[in-house]
Amino acid sequence: MKIAVGIIGILLGLVSMLQSCAVATGGSLASNHDLAGAGSVGVLVGLLFFVGGAFAFGLPLVSAIIFVVGSLFAFIAASAFIDMKIWAFADLILAAMAYFAWRSARAGKVKTSGEAPK
Repeated sequence: MKIAVGIIGILLGLVSMLQSCAVATGGSLASNHDLAGAGSVGVLVGLLFFVGGAFAFGLPLVSAIIFVVGSLFAFIAASAFIDMKIWAFADLILAAMAYFAWRSARAGKVKTSGEAPK
């Protein structure tokens, strides 16, 4: 599951950053400061998606924490940029998946270390 979280996080990060760059540029051109600011926060959320996806391969608990932080930023920016709610929920789903990947890896280590040597 770590590989799935990593690949999905990296891909969603790229898509989110592309969309947020377009929104920030459009907001700046239209002199809509709220939308431009929300687009800038969206770029940060996309970067957090990307970083969380990268950490998912080796440190899934760190990845889950990064996804939760990204989700909080996305919910803050959702007042001006409605699509950020979608990215916030995607962040939360990936955070849950990364947490369960960390938990299952940890349970596997405890199970193997508890066995008697042969």
